[in-house]
Amino acid sequence: MAPELWRTIATSVAGTSHAKNQTPCQDAHLWTLIEGPEDVLVLAASDGAGSASHSEEGSKLACQELVARFRCFVESGKALASLERNTVQSWLEEIAALIKAEAQSRQLASRDFACTLLAAAISPTHAAYVQIGDGAIVVRSGELEWAYVFWPQHGEYINTTVFLTDPTALKNFQFECAEDEVKELAVFTDGLEALLLHYASQTVHSPFFNAMFPALRALPESGHSIPLSMKLAEYLESPAICSRTDDDKTLLLASRWQTQQQPDACCPK
Repeated sequence: MAPELWRTIATSVAGTSHAKNQTPCQDAHLWTLIEGPEDVLVLAASDGAGSASHSEEGSKLACQELVARFRCFVESGKALASLERNTVQSWLEEIAALIKAEAQSRQLASRDFACTLLAAAISPTHAAYVQIGDGAIVVRSGELEWAYVFWPQHGEYINTTVFLTDPTALKNFQFECAEDEVKELAVFTDGLEALLLHYASQTVHSPFFNAMFPALRALPESGHSIPLSMKLAEYLESPAICSRTDDDKTLLLASRWQTQQQPDACCPK
């Protein structure tokens, strides 16, 4: 796979509840294309806990540190296919330790930086996924159908989850690495779950993604599109979305398909 084949857009926007409470967006995201013996696209997202005083810092640190570890792994010459659960567990333990050290240096507790963490790493032949907490990673499983990789980790109630700073999360995180030529995928935090997932049937709302991806495939150049990402942010901040969710929202989309179609917009009507 040549690196120029991937097209990506991404954004994190504050929820209306945060605007009312004058609190910052606690979501974070990061993407990168790592060049090595095989090129690997990495997408990461994190949702800071609303009850944690510094969770916006925790989510940024979590994304940065996990992506950095994927980079070191690939640039050292290792194939993504060789990535194992125990390696990822050591990464997560290191990141949790960094958050704890940061908290202690400021006389705070790790839980003040509580956040979820999701990441997808895609090579030409394999896909690796990591998840702690809610939110989801979805991939295109057919011409018009999408499937989730892991169902969101919720607690006893739908509005509860687990966080990277929870000791039990480091033992119960979700991981998968398998042979798969993924062409398109999306990563999103729990602020979009109610719109993009059907809880009763535990399925993905495929029409949403079928409406979003044509504009991405039609980009004249590969790489990350800032203009289309800005349009995505405007859409996620629109009344159509905010009337259904008042939480922070993060969405990353990636495709290595290209079409000549020129859609009017990047977002569903």
